[in-house]
Amino acid sequence: MKVLVMNKKRIILILCAIIVVGAVVVGMIYCENAGTAKALNGLPIYSVQTDKKQIAISFDAAWGNEDTEQLIEILQKYGIKATFFLVGSWVDNYPNSVKDLAAAGHSIQNHSNTHPYLTKIAIADAKREITTCNQKIEKLTGKAPQLIRPPYGDYNAALVEAIDSLGMYTIQWSVDSLDWMDISADEIYNNVVPKIKGGDIVLFHNAAKHTPEALPRIIEALQKDGFEFVLIEDLIYKDDYKIDVNGMQVKNSNLSA
Repeated sequence: MKVLVMNKKRIILILCAIIVVGAVVVGMIYCENAGTAKALNGLPIYSVQTDKKQIAISFDAAWGNEDTEQLIEILQKYGIKATFFLVGSWVDNYPNSVKDLAAAGHSIQNHSNTHPYLTKIAIADAKREITTCNQKIEKLTGKAPQLIRPPYGDYNAALVEAIDSLGMYTIQWSVDSLDWMDISADEIYNNVVPKIKGGDIVLFHNAAKHTPEALPRIIEALQKDGFEFVLIEDLIYKDDYKIDVNGMQVKNSNLSA
């Protein structure tokens, strides 16, 4: 009888130990997943998961203004609306071009006020860079930006979370034309057209030397292949989404697909 009681006690102790260990393991898994989710939420949007052949082209404008009117004419010729990320100092220098872009139906978005590395300044200063640029754009266009592309593509989780707290979306790109390197029109074309898929965001630059030459050919090739050009704000999901480790925005309803 004494042996049986001891065995029962031992069994109970073993079961309790198993329960405790199991609880610890579950807790560790939960914490790991929670940490991963937080890290993923600290990523910007590089592209969007979609079955549609929709893409968005974008232009960063920080310095010169030599070709803005030419870009507007090219885009108008092909019936395309693009997203322009403007630096606040560029807005100060070229207010008429900002108005012309808005009048042509293009989306005017934020590229900071003075083009610094936003991760290398205090979060409060980074927010000030963003809100100051927003105010300048809204004053000229009547519409506050929803999107920001951090200068140099530089970001960290703290910056993305600060941008989120301003009610804005952090946007990167999935296809880079590298036009800022003053490469040829053929090279710009080859950096874009063969790499495009639905949901991509393409990066160009205002005042890049050969972009006006390359752009019509790029547009014609992609339109011939059935791609539809949309604004970034219309391409991205606004809610109920996650961002995967590659920066692709995925609708929650698509996760099990």
